[in-house]
Amino acid sequence: MSALQILLVDDNPKFITAATHFLTTVPGVAVVGYASSGLEGLTQVVNLQPDLVFMDVAMPGMSGLEATRYIKAQPHPPRVIILTMHDSPEYRTAAETAGADGFMAKSEFGTQLPALINTLLNGSEADSLSQQL
Repeated sequence: MSALQILLVDDNPKFITAATHFLTTVPGVAVVGYASSGLEGLTQVVNLQPDLVFMDVAMPGMSGLEATRYIKAQPHPPRVIILTMHDSPEYRTAAETAGADGFMAKSEFGTQLPALINTLLNGSEADSLSQQL
């Protein structure tokens, strides 16, 4: 089975570095690209065709929620997991409305990621991801 291809979209270079470092330790995944804005993320999704996008909510220009709406409107879109520093019911509802497949607080990235990756690699993602919203 080929590696799960991941695109990271976040305007915080420290988070990108930390997430990339962590993801390199997870078997079965490969970080294929980065973007620092929602608009750049849209371009990277088209160019790289990732399986999974980790999308920050708050970024300059186009927000992650707006970018998610555009991504999910494409034919055969990747899975999109919204990441945020501010876990709140309002953000969770907005993520679900935008079409996100899941929601994760950045503070829980390291603890929730292994189960998420396992779910995606084993093909039962639809039910498990929707429970995260």
